Amino acid sequence: MHVSISFLLDICAAMLQLIAYIFVYPFIVLISILPFRILYLLSDGLFFILYHVLGYRKKVVMNNLKIAFPDKPEAELKKIRKEFFHHFLDIFMEMIKTFSISNEEILRRFKLTNPEELKEFMDKHENILLMSSHYGNFEWLFSLNLRVEHHGFAAYKKVKNKYFNDYIVRSRSKFNTTLVPTKQLIEQLAKNDATGERYVYGMLVDQSPKLHKAYHWSNFFGVEVPVITGTEMLAKKYDYAVMYIETTKIRRGFYETKMEILSENPREVPDFGITDLFMKKLEAHITREPSYYFWSHKRFKHMRLNKDQEN
Repeated sequence: MHVSISFLLDICAAMLQLIAYIFVYPFIVLISILPFRILYLLSDGLFFILYHVLGYRKKVVMNNLKIAFPDKPEAELKKIRKEFFHHFLDIFMEMIKTFSISNEEILRRFKLTNPEELKEFMDKHENILLMSSHYGNFEWLFSLNLRVEHHGFAAYKKVKNKYFNDYIVRSRSKFNTTLVPTKQLIEQLAKNDATGERYVYGMLVDQSPKLHKAYHWSNFFGVEVPVITGTEMLAKKYDYAVMYIETTKIRRGFYETKMEILSENPREVPDFGITDLFMKKLEAHITREPSYYFWSHKRFKHMRLNKDQEN
């Protein structure tokens, strides 16, 4: 029987993924059951290695900060960079902790500041789109579904290792949220819309789209960058209300989040108006506490001067 080389390579790749998962998974489980004070000691140790020894993405972070805050002195930017890496590793530990954390504990550590306003808004709308970003602890945003009656869906990007992907899905789904791969979200939303049930959809929309999929450029820290417009497109297509999630870090391991209305009637908003408003609110929030935004990505990979700067 003829067996193709590609088939054998696929089998080998799958075996390597399984071996990697079997080796790493016990450590993930062990770390997840440790108390927070031990997790943060581990975070401090990883910080020393990542920041001082390896210098992981320090240049990327500094380049982002210089573009976003051109008037800040070098010393202040370095301070923000250092604080960001401490936060970055705390989030990594908190993400692992999610696997074992109880509902009561996460509700104590990730508080919603305006539950009455949110309930009133959600009572008025059967379907709602939530726009958020990689700020604060975005992993714990999934716990918001414990506070609402709508069934929650969240878009996510699959990881290549199917075993780790399944682990991530289980961890993020424990708070009654259904995770849907980004490429399948439109299909899922259309399917849900036909049921007449009440749904809420969470999306992290501060990523940079591929240039051939960039339908709109928005002002972000004084320059124009391509932005994801899919949430607004869906809001207009189905006439779903849109809200903005703003998360604030209170102290290590504790966060507060509030929900703000972006649009109750998206079809009445000029094209890209909802997206631009989201970017404006995000920029204002980052400006107040810049250390807790994920600067390790190339936030300005594609950019152009806005009209004011060109003149």
